[in-house]
Amino acid sequence: MSSQPPVPDPARTSGASHRTLMAWRVLSAIVLVVMGAIHIYLVFYGVGGLLGALFVLNGVGALVLAVAILLLRGRLQLAASVLSLLFMVGTLLALVLALTVGLFGIHEVLTFRLVPTTLVVESVGSVILAVNLVLQYRARGEH
Repeated sequence: MSSQPPVPDPARTSGASHRTLMAWRVLSAIVLVVMGAIHIYLVFYGVGGLLGALFVLNGVGALVLAVAILLLRGRLQLAASVLSLLFMVGTLLALVLALTVGLFGIHEVLTFRLVPTTLVVESVGSVILAVNLVLQYRARGEH
């Protein structure tokens, strides 16, 4: 029995550091909040009816997922990352459908308030959330 601390396995230390993982989680939470804020903003500036109700749900869901990504650990954090990615991609897909063939009888146009911004935020957000998910998954496998 040696009193020497164990030498870290190079294969285990090659993954993302805790600081890197946390940075991606914070970035993921930020894009979720920005996406949700856009939808809430649109409700306050004229989007009503069914679409307005869906936008409010989107804003609340984005906030809940952002908090979950930041506060949960282990499997629950991984689940929050998966749900966040699906949520962002689903929201982006809904916008693309509304712009092309229509969704729930709603036909959107690129010139409507914040549509181009939303396309960018949700596209970039999907990539950020995908990277976060991969990093979180790999880090779980290392522990």
